[in-house]
Amino acid sequence: MKLKTMFLAVAAAFAGFAAAPVDSGTHFAADALKPFVESGELPGAISVFYQNGKQEVACVGYADVAAKRPIKMDDPYMQCSQTKGFCGVTIAILVEEGKLNLDDPVSKYLPEFGTLWVKASEKDGVRTLVKAKNTLTVRMVMNHTGGFPFELPNFQAMGGWSRRMPLRSVAATAASQPINFEPGTKVQYSNVGIDIGATVVEVVTGKRWEDFLKERVFDPLGMTSSGFWPTADQLARQIEMYNCQKGAPAQWRSDNPSMQRPYGDDRVFSSAGAGLWTTARDQLKFYKMLMNLGVGENGVRILKEETVKAILATSTRPADLKDPNYSLGLRAPIADNENEWFGHGGAWGTNCMVNWHKKQLKLWAVQLCGGPRPWDAAREKAANEFFKTTLNTSGEKAYTGRMK
Repeated sequence: MKLKTMFLAVAAAFAGFAAAPVDSGTHFAADALKPFVESGELPGAISVFYQNGKQEVACVGYADVAAKRPIKMDDPYMQCSQTKGFCGVTIAILVEEGKLNLDDPVSKYLPEFGTLWVKASEKDGVRTLVKAKNTLTVRMVMNHTGGFPFELPNFQAMGGWSRRMPLRSVAATAASQPINFEPGTKVQYSNVGIDIGATVVEVVTGKRWEDFLKERVFDPLGMTSSGFWPTADQLARQIEMYNCQKGAPAQWRSDNPSMQRPYGDDRVFSSAGAGLWTTARDQLKFYKMLMNLGVGENGVRILKEETVKAILATSTRPADLKDPNYSLGLRAPIADNENEWFGHGGAWGTNCMVNWHKKQLKLWAVQLCGGPRPWDAAREKAANEFFKTTLNTSGEKAYTGRMK
């Protein structure tokens, strides 16, 4: 059996991807989170640590406290802003194929962005606008330097990230509104900008963005539980949403104004900025692909290694527009650094970050709104313990019979 396992690992390595992860045998996260679950402050959470083939998975607490339903890796949840990284990958695919350039004017694909107006001043009920001088580019809308607000003024009235209008309409509405600053000169975190990027993908491909995403990312990676329209079965198994409370059990809530019910019917349109549903198991497949520089754990290549390194794992912003740094919808370092991580978080506390140099990953899945999060320090300590443990090379260094 050991020989067979070794053979599979070697075969996987030659194929350019990692074999199925081995249980690390550690339980740092479960031990760290247990007191918060017992107090009720943390209803339930999923933590995954991974490094070089070893993986620790902790599913603690409940997906539904009232029903005492344990939280599981295949329970659906709203990943909110983590959706941005998926849009970034679709943009990167088109760049790699030569169908798109990051410095293309957005107006090349969406003519309504040919003339933009910038807010110059607002006083005594009078707003002064000036015509934008800089050309808005695809790069700018994807790295939050385009000048667009976080969301459209009426986005909650339109269902929040359970969109009630298609991406093309979101983009057209954004083009009709004055922007906050000259494109490319400042930073404003913006779901609107990412939606514009997804609309560009639709124009280039001739397909709905979510269809292109499924065809080129979800299906090849085997992400069968991710999408924008959760089924009735998925909603029955979803990780419920809770409000955090200091020193008291978290309180259940039906939904959030920023992502409103209904979730799965024909009134909902995709939001590239924040609308994707997924599971921890599916999320792992996506982020391990990024960690492996474009290759899924199943051996399927989504992107070339150099593409991931150049425009996903490294910031695409000018050096003077950093902190925090962004590539294409992903938090990323300004330069190649073996100690840096890249990835993204979401509004309800979800997060996944990877380090491709060291083949490390940290995933966190919860559905929590507001309030204090006292377990964060304990969770970070658990991560440090895991990576220190799996990095322990004392036995290797003690071996003196190695061939020179």
